[in-house]
Amino acid sequence: MKVSVIGAGAIGGNIARLLSEAGHDVFIADARGPESVDSAVTAAGARPVELTAAAKERDVVVLAIPFGVQPELEELVKAVPGSTVVVDTSNYYPSMNGHIPAVDEGQVESVWSQEQLGRPIVKAWNAALAETQRSKGKPAGSADRIAIPVAGDSAEARATVMRLVADTGFDAYDAGLLTESWRQQPGTPAYCTELGMQDLGRALAAAEKDKAPATRDGLMAHFGSLAAMPSHEETVRTNRAAHR
Repeated sequence: MKVSVIGAGAIGGNIARLLSEAGHDVFIADARGPESVDSAVTAAGARPVELTAAAKERDVVVLAIPFGVQPELEELVKAVPGSTVVVDTSNYYPSMNGHIPAVDEGQVESVWSQEQLGRPIVKAWNAALAETQRSKGKPAGSADRIAIPVAGDSAEARATVMRLVADTGFDAYDAGLLTESWRQQPGTPAYCTELGMQDLGRALAAAEKDKAPATRDGLMAHFGSLAAMPSHEETVRTNRAAHR
């Protein structure tokens, strides 16, 4: 597929590199300019381009940008062809993004994003840590392959993104409509806990919308209080323990 990734940070770089290695035609763009793209990403085959080029004649455009920045890309995203699938990978953290009243009052994160961008989106790759994406992907059929939820209102668009998720080394779980994507938001059992397909399904079903923000903020406070950054494995264990 022809895929553009907008955002060359850890998440965007991971996705661009993995999809390039899987044989997709990948553009990567960043507001800081093409020179900001890591050499490991370009070595895999992804081509750095300007933002405007990333929005033209692509099958899929992946937005790997901070949650609160999305309104700034409204005009760019509106220029993307109607047949192009737009993917949102972001997450809302008030301590990092600033408070957004509508989301604080319960609006589903990606529903808010969809309104800001002015077109349908699919939610994917948001519920996996950057290090999970970078190093934990495995071939299809592996017994311990991690699953990633994919939500969106179009079944066809979901299926397209699920194929891409599989190509990045993870089982893709059909998480249904975008209004249900709160089940994969920060503070839920499915978020950054590295589960397989069956366990991920149970985690999505067990999510409690009213409790998720407090769990999210509690985990952020915990990690912020540590004298040193925890290892990746410790982070995943802590995320899982928050739901026991």
